[in-house]
Formats: sequence, structure tokens, C-alpha cells
Amino acid sequence: MTAAAPEAAPVAVRPQRVLIATDTYPPDVNGAAYFTHRLATGLAARGVEVHVVCASDDGKPRLDREDGVVLHRLRSTRLLVHPTMRVTVPAGLGRTVDRLIERIGPDVVHTQGHFVVGRAAVGAARRGGVPVVATNHFMPDNLFQFAHIPSGLRNRVGALAWRDFSRVFAKADHVTTPTPIAAGLLTGKGFGREVEPVSCGIDLRRFRPQPRAWARQRFGVPDRPTILFVGRLDEEKRLEELVRALPQVMNSVDAQIVLVGSGNRRESLERLAARIGVGERVRFLGFVPDADLQEVYSVADVFAMPGVAELQSIATLEAMATGLPVVAADAMALPHLIDGNGFLYPPGEVRELAKHLVTILSDAELRATMGRASLALAARHDHERSLARFEQIYLEVSSR
Repeated sequence: MTAAAPEAAPVAVRPQRVLIATDTYPPDVNGAAYFTHRLATGLAARGVEVHVVCASDDGKPRLDREDGVVLHRLRSTRLLVHPTMRVTVPAGLGRTVDRLIERIGPDVVHTQGHFVVGRAAVGAARRGGVPVVATNHFMPDNLFQFAHIPSGLRNRVGALAWRDFSRVFAKADHVTTPTPIAAGLLTGKGFGREVEPVSCGIDLRRFRPQPRAWARQRFGVPDRPTILFVGRLDEEKRLEELVRALPQVMNSVDAQIVLVGSGNRRESLERLAARIGVGERVRFLGFVPDADLQEVYSVADVFAMPGVAELQSIATLEAMATGLPVVAADAMALPHLIDGNGFLYPPGEVRELAKHLVTILSDAELRATMGRASLALAARHDHERSLARFEQIYLEVSSR
């Protein structure tokens, strides 16, 4: 009788290890920064070992750990064409990221763009034999105002920017972007690789309907029919159209606009509102911290998104998840979010925008019906589904 073979010791299986490279991360305030933060913290909560390499928010390099994520903040300087953002110092950046990848040993590098940090991370990953996933949040329209590009040169500058994007992202093993429309945009700009739409996703446990009266009291918003916008108060959001629509809306409904966010258009919007006689009906709440953001949507009866450079619009999704009807510009990815839950209008058609807002604000039953449709559409964008898909993509590229 032979002796039983000794049992093999269990093999330890370590979690996935991901290095996320990004040029913008909180405290930056923009959609790409918010998405990257939610991706990093969401993956960490699911047991992934997550490292983020990004610009330092105060200029000095340092190592932090926040919400289960290891943050490698690199030496940075102020971005001359932007009032608040910082950019990583390019000198020696490639070697720095080479050493970082060697030390961390990630299974995959996931870049959120093709600028300074993203470009360096893709190059370092290729040199180190690490697979690359790349997600695009970029549109030249989002940068024109900060770079002060004259309108007559924007098409040419945009074409050059798209060619630069293609050179960097062509080195990735897998490319994603938030929506099918955004994927089609890349194809239309000459990017020859397959692009998978993966929603940015929203946390449906946070963003859900809440009592309106309580929210209005908290944020000091008068109790009257309310149109809400959340986002940067910048050029491509075209908020002048929303302000210009308000006098026409007020001919039928005793309405007001609430604008949440900061940006370089605030003063001009205040002047416009005063000049056309609605200064007291356009309220600026300024920057609202992310921890309180879910509550601000509850002040509104309808959400408006006049922007024309939205690759998905996380703010619109969050509004939908709280049960708000939506009126949005018929531009870029916004039509993807409207299906029985609101209206689209041609960008620039202020009269059409006002008509849709009046229709919704004048009919409580219609608002309720559209609100239910918004909830159903938002349910398709649960960020847990997006996180699971990204984990699967990481496994696919690392096993090739």
C-alpha cells in the first residue's frame, strides 16, 4: 500500500494590479477627472490593486493612499491656458514612469488620455511589455477656449489634434470610449482601430430621487419651477442659450434657473441675465463638493444640457438617475440619452429650447412620465456593470 501523496500547498492568487494613468484627477473638476476617480475607487472596492499616476495638485511629487487607491502624484506646474489645472513636468517623465512600472509590476496600464502622463505611460508600458487599455474622453472643442484658438483656425488645429491622438492610441491593445456615438466620432476622425463603447457609469445607490422641498431649503433655492444645469460654466456648454431662453419660459411659467459649477463664463452669464431682466431668476450655486452632489439634483423639476461637446455627459446621467426629465442639445452623444424622458433641440435654437422647457414645466403628469423613463434609462448605466467590463478587458489583454 503506497503512502498518500502530500497535499500541495495552496497557490496564493493575488488580485489584478492596474496602473491608471491620467492627466486630470480630483481636485480637478471635469468629467474625465470624476470618471477616473470613480473607476479607481470602484475597482479598489472590488478587490483590484489600483495605482494612479497623475499630476500633483500642489506641484510637489508625493505618494498618497486615498479610498484604497495608491496615488503617485508627479511634479507639476500650472497649465498656462487653464485657470486651475496643473500639468506634469515633461522633463524626465518617461524614465520616471519606466521606474514606476518596473516597481509596481502592473498587469495592465489603463490610460485616460493621450497628453503628457497618458503619452508617457503608453510608451513606458510598451517598453516594459505591459498591455495597454486606452479610454478616450478627448474632444478638441473642450480645449479651444482655454488655448484661445481663433475660430478660423479651429478646424485645422482640431485635425492636427486628432492625428496626434491617433498616433498615441494606436499603440494600445484595447480602446474604449463612453458611448457608441463617441466611438463613431473616432472612426470618423480617421482612427482605424476598433473602439468599444463602455459607459462611464453612475452610482445608482447615490444618485436616486430625494425629497425636493428639503433640497431646496438646504441650498437656498426658492420654491418655484426650476431648471437645473450641473457642470463647468465654460464656452462649450453654451449656457448663454439657456439664460436667453428664460424670459420666453417665464411668459408661461414662473420659472428660475439654477447653475451648479464654476468656470470662466460665470461673470458673462451674470451680466447677460441682468441685461435681459432675469438676473434674480438665475441662481449660481458655485462649486458643490462631490459628496453633496447627489442632493443638488433634487432642487429641480427639469435638467437642461445645452453643451455640444459631450462624449457622454455624466451630469445628465446623474440627473436622470434622480428622476428628472431632460432637455438637451441634439449634439454629439446627448441623443443617446433621450428616449421618452425629454426633448432634444437644435443647438442655437433658443426658441425651441424654451418651448420644450415650458412643455415639461407646465405638465406635472408629463414630468412624472418622463421622470420614470429617465430612471429606466439610467439603470442601464450602473457603474458596477462598467467596472465589471473593465475588469474583463484587463483579463483579456493580459492573457493574450
